[in-house]
Amino acid sequence: MSETYIGVDLGGTNLRAGWITEGKLIHKKAKRVDHAESAEDVIDILFNLISENSLQKVAGIGIGFPSLVDTNSGIVYEAQNLPGWNQVPFASIVEDKFGVPVKINNDANCFALGEYHYGKGKPFESMIGLNIGTGFAGGIIIHGKLYEGHNCGAGEFGTLPFRDSILEHYCGGLYFEKEHRQSGEKLAKKAEKGDIRAMSIFSEFGKYLGFALKSILYYYDPEAVILGGSVSKSYPFYKNSMYAELEEFEFPQTIENLTIEISEDENIPILGAAALCK
Repeated sequence: MSETYIGVDLGGTNLRAGWITEGKLIHKKAKRVDHAESAEDVIDILFNLISENSLQKVAGIGIGFPSLVDTNSGIVYEAQNLPGWNQVPFASIVEDKFGVPVKINNDANCFALGEYHYGKGKPFESMIGLNIGTGFAGGIIIHGKLYEGHNCGAGEFGTLPFRDSILEHYCGGLYFEKEHRQSGEKLAKKAEKGDIRAMSIFSEFGKYLGFALKSILYYYDPEAVILGGSVSKSYPFYKNSMYAELEEFEFPQTIENLTIEISEDENIPILGAAALCK
């Protein structure tokens, strides 16, 4: 009999839980999370989403979290965009509630795992799953294994110094708001209508993203980079400028052999979280 796993994607604005059997999402529930809610409030929301009667045949729960976590002890340290998460023993709290094994990891790592097992990363043994949303972070797969680093901090590319700030402020959604006082979503709608200013902003963004990708390629030299997150949906508007920046990479063969794909399944983070249990 096939086992069922629950994957949980806990972001800064939404908490989503999915029931996965044989790699297929068979059921999903979601609840909005307010930035002001405490850790206790968020845990209560999770408990309400995963009710006792939905745990039949569930072999484990995997949770992706926007924070550095201790994957051995299941402790969550400070979480981005969520107050009150200071060394919370999250895994043990959920295990005590539901009586099944619980695994937690960084949300970008879960995205990479999901793409590797179920998405655009399936053909590759070494890949980076790069989440371009409000922030800018990645999960690293090397020879079929998730590389999370000693403190689960590998792939936090957005914290690298860049210009007057850090990469995250130029290679994620914050760039549009910080530099141009508009959301990426609004600018994308303008670019779709041919707005020259909006298209110029995306072109500039692509240049910065290309620079960040060059750094990642020097560090890890993966077969593929899979782009996900809200800003990846605007890829056509910055693709050309991104590749123009990549042309300046020191080793042209690396770029020739590199595959860059866009994630197409919004449930990949949930699938990746569930894959933590397998």
